[in-house]
Amino acid sequence: MGTRSSIDIASDVLEVANGGGASKTQIMYRAVLGHKQMKEYVNFLVGRGLLVYDYVNNQHRGAQMFKTTEKGLRFLEIYNRLHDMINEDEQEQVSPLPSLIKLEKKMTDFGR
Repeated sequence: MGTRSSIDIASDVLEVANGGGASKTQIMYRAVLGHKQMKEYVNFLVGRGLLVYDYVNNQHRGAQMFKTTEKGLRFLEIYNRLHDMINEDEQEQVSPLPSLIKLEKKMTDFGR
């Protein structure tokens, strides 16, 4: 997987909390974060208005759930667009190589 940037981690947290929301434990495990790191990112994202918490009544106890806000969804949309653009550029740079290798092979086989 490699090292994730802060933006990548923030995106992972927002993805986990998108839809029905997620508890701190779910965020920690699904975004692959330690407890301290999860708390820092949740606090940061809540403070920026990208993530919001509210208490939902479970069957036996209240659980603190976090949900991605509209602002958080816009962040995810822009992040995903940029991610796709970068991947497209990487694929364009890699894709000509196989055809160049085939061309080089044809040229070296030409004299035989």
